[in-house]
Amino acid sequence: MLSCHVTNWVHNVDTYFAYSVNENSVHLFNGQGGSVPRFPKRLRLLLLVAVLLIAGFLTTSVASYLVSRDAVREGIVGSALPLTGDNIYSEIQKDILRPVFISSQMAHDTFVRDWILHGEKNSEQLERYLNEVKMKNGMFTSFLVSDKSQRYYHGSGILKELKENDPRDAWYFRVKNMKKPFETNVDPDWANREKVTIFINYQIFDYQNQFIGATGVGLTLDTMSHLLKNYEQRFQRHIYFVNEAGEVMLTGNPAQARISILKQPGIRDVAAKMLNHQVKPVQLSYKLNGQLIQVNTRFIPELGWYLIVEQNETADLLPLQHMFQLNLFISALITLLVLCIAMYSINRNHSKLETLANTDGLTRLLNRQAFELVLSQKLSELARRPRSLVGILIDIDFFKRINDEFGHTAGDAVLREVAQVLKKTARTGDTLARWGGEEFIILLDDCGKAMALELAERLRVAIAEHDFALPRPTQITISLGLAELQVGETEIEFFQRADNLLYAAKSGGRNCVMVDASRCRA
Repeated sequence: MLSCHVTNWVHNVDTYFAYSVNENSVHLFNGQGGSVPRFPKRLRLLLLVAVLLIAGFLTTSVASYLVSRDAVREGIVGSALPLTGDNIYSEIQKDILRPVFISSQMAHDTFVRDWILHGEKNSEQLERYLNEVKMKNGMFTSFLVSDKSQRYYHGSGILKELKENDPRDAWYFRVKNMKKPFETNVDPDWANREKVTIFINYQIFDYQNQFIGATGVGLTLDTMSHLLKNYEQRFQRHIYFVNEAGEVMLTGNPAQARISILKQPGIRDVAAKMLNHQVKPVQLSYKLNGQLIQVNTRFIPELGWYLIVEQNETADLLPLQHMFQLNLFISALITLLVLCIAMYSINRNHSKLETLANTDGLTRLLNRQAFELVLSQKLSELARRPRSLVGILIDIDFFKRINDEFGHTAGDAVLREVAQVLKKTARTGDTLARWGGEEFIILLDDCGKAMALELAERLRVAIAEHDFALPRPTQITISLGLAELQVGETEIEFFQRADNLLYAAKSGGRNCVMVDASRCRA
């Protein structure tokens, strides 16, 4: 026995078109498995929306980042570094320049000058004086050197007599010949186990302005480094001092001491501009390992050193860059969400429109236009893979009487009931449509004539036995014309033959199936 093999989706590699038909929609697919674009304008519109959203978000994010970056840079260059330099300078005046002022007071103290001029008698007086200066001001050491005796005095007495050919004493003869009144120098303190100390060496002149010696105080390098570390922690900047030769004299990291900025990568490109004796702050920048470093420098005459404050602009911009990346990520999510919502809305509306276009509004079956499209595709397939194709045209008998006796509302209800009975009785995959008025049509693919006749008979019996719940008992019957597609037959000829068979069934007494013009099955 032949069997009907009708499926919702048919796709063969040897066919160019496949189809899907149900009571709601009709779709076309190409032979390579891809969907034929049904609404290319819709896709172009979505693409345009996506491009506009991406461009808008990207422009906004980039513009926001650039504005923020420029604001950060302006804040660093225009206020943060200069203000930090001013604050640190104020701190220096309190913590670092104070020893300079103490040394200056010692060099101009009449007691010191008179003691030297009067022959350096009673050294205990000077020792008490140096100890008093040291203890009262919290200095690490205090000293005095007489040019006449070449003796080095400190709080514990005479340390030594200086010799011009001793490298350890070179500092004094350098100070003696200086044109400026003092210097800041980093040397080992021989009176304190050679502890590395920052000395303030100040020249002493008599009342006739003749050089008579040197005096000063000292702070340990560790103490000053600790102060700089505190500055760096408070101001979140890199702070250090260099001398006029470009050597790092004081830094929060003692291991970097004596390093020349003239030889260091990055900063050496601007080092010459930094060592300019400008008391007014100078703003510069350099790149190191791909990062931009902003520099504020000024010369401090009291120390003879340059105060350098650095800030890593690239590091400060990292939060902005992270925010920029987050903005891009959020923008991408929003764009995707908008596109998904838009696609969902468009597809839903398209599905509704497609349903309205392909579906009969009353019975919810395919309409005639959709059915003809299915048949057209079937005929194209049959040209490549011949097989049996049967159509059954159905008409409700005496339907006008139902409208006349019970009204059009009842007639519409009968049409809906007939459609549901036909749908339930037909096989899954049979293409069922409302042909027009009270007529319906079923298309059976790859189904023999004998099996199609059995199905038609079941349809007829199901309608005849169904209770349509009309105001008074009334049997509803249908007439059916069954036609098998013949070789070389066109759609019009096929429909015309099915219509002729249906007419013959109605003329032959109705409530029967007409297979050919000579026989009506009832």
